[in-house]
Order: sequence, then C-alpha cells, then structure tokens
Amino acid sequence: MINALLAVIMITLVTVFSVQNAAPVVMSFMLWKFEASLAIVIFLSLLSGVIIGAIVASLMRVKTKKKSEVTLKGEQK
Repeated sequence: MINALLAVIMITLVTVFSVQNAAPVVMSFMLWKFEASLAIVIFLSLLSGVIIGAIVASLMRVKTKKKSEVTLKGEQK
C-alpha cells in the first residue's frame, strides 16, 4: 500500500514539474538532433528509468530464486 502511495506522489510531482517546464528543447545524441517538449523528455526519461529498474529487479529476483533452489536441493541430500 505504501509503495502505491509513493508511486502516486512521484507521478504527481513529475507531472507538475513537466507541465511547468513545457518549453521546447533541442536534444542531440551523436549524429541525431531533434527538438521536443521538455515535458516529453522528462516523461520519457522517467519511463525508461522505470523500465530499466523493473528489468534489473526481475533479474535479481530470478537469480535469488535459483540460488535458494540450489541451497534447498543441497540440504535435502
């Protein structure tokens, strides 16, 4: 329950911040250059961070699960 509340607070803060900073910005990466609203850039940055965090968390959970299964098999012998 507290995680959901923290997520709602974070989303609200990012939304308010991004709406107040809606000016267009020029993004450049190596040879690419494009212009987008700062609100979109902030939102996409947050979204990519959430996705990367979810992937890392799920990989760590799988690793921990496999480690516990190996430990349990070793104790049964």
